[in-house]
Amino acid sequence: MSGPDSTSPTGLIDAEDDLIPAPPVAAARRRLRAHPALLLAGIVLAAVNMRAALAGVSPLLNEMARHFHLAATASSLVTTIPLVFMGLGSLLAPRLARRWGTEAALCGALVALCGGIVLRIAPPVAALFAGCAVVGGSIALLNVLMPGLIKRDFPDRAAAMTALYSTAMILGATVSAASAVPLENALGSWQGSLVSWALLAAVAALVWLPQAVIARRGTRHGAAAATPAHPAASGPRLSRSPLAWQVTLFMGSQSLIAYVIIAWMPTIFTDHGMGKSEAGLVFAFSTLVQMAGSFVVPTLAGRMRRQRLLGVAVSALMACGVAGLLVAPVAGAWLWAAILGVGQGGALGLALTMMVLRSGDAHTAARLSGMSQTGGYLLAAVGPLALGAVHQATAGWTVPLLLLLAVCAGLALLALGAGRDRRIGE
Repeated sequence: MSGPDSTSPTGLIDAEDDLIPAPPVAAARRRLRAHPALLLAGIVLAAVNMRAALAGVSPLLNEMARHFHLAATASSLVTTIPLVFMGLGSLLAPRLARRWGTEAALCGALVALCGGIVLRIAPPVAALFAGCAVVGGSIALLNVLMPGLIKRDFPDRAAAMTALYSTAMILGATVSAASAVPLENALGSWQGSLVSWALLAAVAALVWLPQAVIARRGTRHGAAAATPAHPAASGPRLSRSPLAWQVTLFMGSQSLIAYVIIAWMPTIFTDHGMGKSEAGLVFAFSTLVQMAGSFVVPTLAGRMRRQRLLGVAVSALMACGVAGLLVAPVAGAWLWAAILGVGQGGALGLALTMMVLRSGDAHTAARLSGMSQTGGYLLAAVGPLALGAVHQATAGWTVPLLLLLAVCAGLALLALGAGRDRRIGE
């Protein structure tokens, strides 16, 4: 991975802040920041947008397929394309942050997200797929830049802030999925429901706009007065770090499990005789309880030197939920949904937290975030399609769920490595 894994300082958010010493006055100017309340609002709003534009698609997919006359395989691209571009877009995020600054890159990503959401409802079917690509790429920038931003601006509260933004991310997905059909009914079309989330992205972009201006002004003033003592040093080489690969594969494995569940949980229930409406409610409930895991697990992780036990625990929860779907999918549906939800939320929160905790500075955090999320979302894009193909080949859910259990076991093993009390480059 040549982007975030380069030996040059390609991932730094305001790289010179951490790598180039400067006189105190110049350093103070260069670290101009917006009011903490505005920064906090920006983080929460950006996090809510990270999943809302995706989660609202699934309940409307049948209507979209009928409108565009899409076959089943083509319809699956509506959910697969964003994941692919979430992976590919992660390669560009560190470079954009280095060139324009984190705040400006975040603001630009939210503007692009707004445009991508609108583009998805344009008449030609090509615009639908192009919009999906823009949405995925925009979310990739938000995904990658947030850990570095938190490491830089909240170094002593990184775990708590990660808990906050991962919970906000899941809240956005929950509200989007739950409101998709009611919005369709209220606004009279699936297009109205889908495009309504562009408004939220626009509001978030407006919150980040003054922060981008302030940060750019501070960097420009500081750069004029700075007198570097030495050239900016490159960060540790991530491709040669076993710890970086363990964090990356942990992120990828939990993402694969999560998107397989998102894609197939309702179908598993209906294939075993549950009604569609109840299956949708159970799925929404599972998404809702993810907030508990996404808040509690990162908070606990920040208070522990090692996160190995937490990693094994969330892996075990997901394994128990998958085993429940295998043994008694309908009879214990609500229980399995709750267990899976807490495990998925906890695994996501822990993966994001480990990107920060395993990094010694904001530079490494941003590069590790890029590496982890590039691999993570490309792996996640393969999961739903692969297990769907196995389901079709075997005419049942036994083999796909057994394969998912194997992924849960691998996730626990990765947690033993990624959860060690170590920093990349030590």
